[in-house]
Amino acid sequence: MTRAEVRRRLALEWWRWLGFALAPLFFLNLLFGDSQALGSVLEMPLFIAGVASMFVSLPLFSAYKRALIATEQALDSEAERDAWLELARQRRKAFLGAVLPAWIGAIALFTGLHAVALFLLAMSSVVLLCLYRIPRQLG
Repeated sequence: MTRAEVRRRLALEWWRWLGFALAPLFFLNLLFGDSQALGSVLEMPLFIAGVASMFVSLPLFSAYKRALIATEQALDSEAERDAWLELARQRRKAFLGAVLPAWIGAIALFTGLHAVALFLLAMSSVVLLCLYRIPRQLG
């Protein structure tokens, strides 16, 4: 597999994770957005949990960055294939941490969390996912 194919696959995986992050929030809002809130007392704690979940990405981003540097150093060597595989593995783990704010926002939808707060949680996941795009310099 060529480097361009690997980059293309990783780019497609990024778009899949973006959809995977935002789809629950979108569909739950579409299906249950007008229903009665179950527990409005949980609005603020869930929003705070969503914001705090962004900090889960800190160690995951560090591991991703180390894998990115190792991949750059392994280009055009025998270890390149393994470096790309390790980068993809670290990136998948980091994606799980990056989508947490949007998923918590989807759960908070049932508490009647306001649209602005839901938007902020969704956008924080999008911004975190943008950190994990493969840079042009790699390849």
